[in-house]
Amino acid sequence: MPDVVTLQPSPPGGEDVADASALRLDTRFLESLIGYNARRAALAIIGHVLQRLAPFGLRVVDFSVLTVIAHNPGVTSRQVCAALDILPPNLVGLVRALERRGLVEKRGHPTDRRAQGLYVTPQGAEVQAQAQAQVGALEISDLTHLDAGERATLIRLLRKVYLGPDA
Repeated sequence: MPDVVTLQPSPPGGEDVADASALRLDTRFLESLIGYNARRAALAIIGHVLQRLAPFGLRVVDFSVLTVIAHNPGVTSRQVCAALDILPPNLVGLVRALERRGLVEKRGHPTDRRAQGLYVTPQGAEVQAQAQAQVGALEISDLTHLDAGERATLIRLLRKVYLGPDA
């Protein structure tokens, strides 16, 4: 990514919007920020992820919830909220929508009678596996411009940012 973006204003009497390829904008400070770079990287990938998830009728958050449940049969809503940093009231609606689609079901928790465990249905397991394959293939494609070692390093460093030094 360049340090300076070049933009030029429109000629007098021309369009009100400046041509994005003409005026010089200094973005070096922003590009020195972890959050800015993490967000730009996410935006570069997310559109492609959404395209891969669209045939399954899933958004990124739906896919994330479905994946945690698929990989952790019997997980509680509280555990899903903690793993994905989702507020409980928001998860309720997500789980209900996945239940209505026949992708997830609630059953008695195997060890805590007061809790309900979340499980993928056979249809949910199929959808999740196919969506996971699509997203996984995208992550290792040329889209990210990273080789396997760089990808592993980036993931390790990002996890360190949001989980702390013991990540």
